[in-house]
Amino acid sequence: MKALPALPLLFLALGICGAEKKEDGFVSLFDGKTLSGWEGKKEFFRVEKGAIVAGFLDKKVPNNEFLVSKTEYADFDLRFDAKLVGNGNNAGVQFRSQRIPNHHEMIGYQCDIGSWSKGTIWGFLYDESRRRKMLAQAPQDKVNSWVNPKGQWNSLRVLARGPVIKIWLNGKQTVDFTEAEKDIPLDGRLGLQIHSGPALECHYRKIRIKTFKKQKPKNP
Repeated sequence: MKALPALPLLFLALGICGAEKKEDGFVSLFDGKTLSGWEGKKEFFRVEKGAIVAGFLDKKVPNNEFLVSKTEYADFDLRFDAKLVGNGNNAGVQFRSQRIPNHHEMIGYQCDIGSWSKGTIWGFLYDESRRRKMLAQAPQDKVNSWVNPKGQWNSLRVLARGPVIKIWLNGKQTVDFTEAEKDIPLDGRLGLQIHSGPALECHYRKIRIKTFKKQKPKNP
């Protein structure tokens, strides 16, 4: 009987442990119900079962399309889950990017999602509509073992601080990149992509961000 008073203390301790697991300082960018805070061609983007769904399973996507954040970000820690469903194999999340005027494309950094002939490109850093190449990636054999099978959720994290960009896939670091070109913008919008090509859906959920004070460039 004397042990009973300790139970409330045990529950309190468990509550404290649970509170510590919360991501301090993060703000949700998706309410799970609407596309509030984002802009794009709504025929390509919708909300289903608490996720943003881009693309279709019954027809091709004619062009790359993007659902773009109305807010711009510079230095941040961005986290989200994504999965691919269908015949296609390519999507991604733009950051420090902008829409190209009077065009369907965006220009800027992309956290890539999908696969190519060598295997997965999940968590690779691509330069969309600018240098048009992979800027950094993990060893292919390793990242092939880190990614979950198609149709299952993968967790991604993008940390951007000044010229340094780091990316993680399911807790494994895939990118540690430092931008050397001084004229590359270090701020911009986010964009959820569905790539042109075969019928494909990319699902996005749990999109949240923690921002930091923008770092000043170091003197040469």
